[in-house]
Amino acid sequence: MHVKTGDQVVVISGKDKGKKGTVLKAIPSDNRVVIENVNVIKKHQKPSQMNPEGGILEVEAPIHVSNVMHVDPESGERTRVRHEIKDGKKVKIAVKSGKEIK
Repeated sequence: MHVKTGDQVVVISGKDKGKKGTVLKAIPSDNRVVIENVNVIKKHQKPSQMNPEGGILEVEAPIHVSNVMHVDPESGERTRVRHEIKDGKKVKIAVKSGKEIK
């Protein structure tokens, strides 16, 4: 997968197209990611010890990784990524600006 937990991404298709957020969780086995404040659904929760009141919760659902792209650190636009080796470590470089993505 081209994204990892903590990466800044933008959604490129679907109902949340154009929204930016941070990857909260990556699920490589299903090629899906959970992004902060993107694809929010309402989940009906029964009362339990963890959540004694229950009720309707709003949670982020996973979306397919093909629907997101990295955010360029310089311009804030979406960009493709290339990989380079610097000081023995593999780093991600934004194609548009040439800056390193952290």
